[in-house]
Amino acid sequence: MASDKTHKSHAADVRPSPSEGGGVNTGVAIIGFLLCFLAGGAVMWGYDSHRMKTAGGITADSGGPAWSDSDSPISVTSQDPVWGNRSAPVTIVTFSDFQCPFCSKVEPSLDQVKTAYGPDKVRIVWKNQPLPMHDKAKPAGEAAQVVFMLKGSDAFWKFHDTAFKNQQQLSPESYEKWAVASGVDLNAFKAAMAAHKGAKKVEDDMQVANKAGANGTPAFRINGVELSGAQPFEKFKETIDKELGKAEAKVKAGTPKDKIYVAMSSENFKNAPAKKGEDEEEGEKEDTKTVWRVPVANSPVYGKADAPVTIIEFSDFQCPYCKRVGPQMQKIKETYADKVRIVWKHAPLPFHPRAEPAAEVSIEARIQKGDKGFWDAHDKLFESQPKLDDADLEKVAADLGLDVGKVKAAIKDKKHKKEVDADLELVEDVAAQGTPHFFVNGRRLVGAQPFEKFQKIIDEELQKFDAQKGKVAAKDYYASLMRDAKGAPEPEKKQAPPVPAGNAFKGGKDARVVIQQWSDYQCPFCSRVEPTVNEVQKAYGDKVKIVWRDKPLPMHSDAPLAAEAGREALKQKGSDGFWKIHKKMFENQQKLKREDLESYAKEIGLDMDKFKAALDNRTHKAAVEADDKAGTDIGISGTPAFLINGYYISGAQPFPKFKKLIDRAMAEGK
Repeated sequence: MASDKTHKSHAADVRPSPSEGGGVNTGVAIIGFLLCFLAGGAVMWGYDSHRMKTAGGITADSGGPAWSDSDSPISVTSQDPVWGNRSAPVTIVTFSDFQCPFCSKVEPSLDQVKTAYGPDKVRIVWKNQPLPMHDKAKPAGEAAQVVFMLKGSDAFWKFHDTAFKNQQQLSPESYEKWAVASGVDLNAFKAAMAAHKGAKKVEDDMQVANKAGANGTPAFRINGVELSGAQPFEKFKETIDKELGKAEAKVKAGTPKDKIYVAMSSENFKNAPAKKGEDEEEGEKEDTKTVWRVPVANSPVYGKADAPVTIIEFSDFQCPYCKRVGPQMQKIKETYADKVRIVWKHAPLPFHPRAEPAAEVSIEARIQKGDKGFWDAHDKLFESQPKLDDADLEKVAADLGLDVGKVKAAIKDKKHKKEVDADLELVEDVAAQGTPHFFVNGRRLVGAQPFEKFQKIIDEELQKFDAQKGKVAAKDYYASLMRDAKGAPEPEKKQAPPVPAGNAFKGGKDARVVIQQWSDYQCPFCSRVEPTVNEVQKAYGDKVKIVWRDKPLPMHSDAPLAAEAGREALKQKGSDGFWKIHKKMFENQQKLKREDLESYAKEIGLDMDKFKAALDNRTHKAAVEADDKAGTDIGISGTPAFLINGYYISGAQPFPKFKKLIDRAMAEGK
């Protein structure tokens, strides 16, 4: 996930992933994947409900009467699933593949685009580009297209979201289930699929993609401007903001709003810089010169401690690209012998649910049988992939002669989670959010690269070592390289506003570490981060104070009243009442209407006359708005967002991210 290269039909050996910053392959893309500021899409799908006829007699909901921007070099029409308004000044055409993990990875960035800009400024158009190596992508694309034809954009985006959340379950049975959940009649769906009603549209999309030069996924054309890979929100924002300014000027000059896309995309497509050859482009994108500080620590090692070249590998036992790079790693061992040592770091990806249990097996194997036991387990686990269910892992353990009972307990209890979390913390420090991800004496190399790519860097590093012989002992050479290497960037800070005396909180009243949490009851990503917040509370207890701050987002119509309901529960029953209704509302995010709020209030025993009066009179409206403004004033525009004594976390981040900043804040407070 740390390279921004896309999945390519012509370069399947290199695993793409998102990035930011100075070089495309060197920046950070958040794990899990799982940013926030992501809430808008769920309530704004299916902007209008006018219907039109399409080929084959199937109706399509495309947000109004038939329209066409086919004069654009990247044609879009009312036959395409669309989020946003027809006259939005910026159009993002998304070329994607339902089986591509990097297409799934970029979805939070697109959700953040929706939240930040809204449907009046941005429209997002879906185009299918199923890659040849993804056997399930084309059928999934056809199923999604049938859902669109039968029920429109609203249903399409619901199906789309479900498919990306369940990439491991792509199958005809799943498509039927997801279609029904999206509001489609099952018999109509089956009949349309049997007649391959969606096939031609998928083929047409692929032709548009190829014409646009979108040979990999995910790929985007923002008013015709190319953006490739699972990029962070900031990359989208940079281009969108430029296009908004240019579009505004064109409208002022007389271009009709509904012709902006054709005008802008034609101009941008015409003026696009000529593409370089892939080798030249690769060299420019990938920074293999910067030396990063990547400690060996207590990780499993293959090879001798005094080897002049250290390769640190961040990997994931469920990742097919990590398995694919195995022959290259074996050839390195055979070619360089004692001159190279290989160090393993665990980097299980969020969308690989069996990666962490497999990591538990490998760590337990190391505990029972040392580094050799780890590498034997490493080989067996990759040999077993993709079969990594509990029974498969138990068989691996038995074949290795491990204590299977201890292995089962490690998987069940996540016994070695701290070790995995420590590696994941390092992932962020060195911007290694993709697997496989390598550092050769600190120099980055991303993806299942061919042996020659490794060979070039290894040979250069051996020459450097030979040039300094006698100056640094071989056993100290790697440490000497790390002293001047690039370290983790400083975490972002914001000026923390004072904590209001009346806000609900958990933890120690007078704790030195204060976590302010801006959140929205209707935001799905706020719901997603709640287990992590609970994990923080469990881990730190009264050492931290977690303060709730309301920030209902504009596109969430039910969120403001829900926030006021929480405050009335706090007023009537203190923290206990607040956290009870808080839990109810997050458990029932689709049911936050007035009658729902009253039902929850009654369940937790609130005085209903007072509760109804508080909502009728908007008693707590000013307090909610004050919290919202306090966040906005320091640059917080989305949810969930956190300040840990001023250290800023944006989005539904994993526990290690919180732990790192909490520990730092604690150390500073001593």
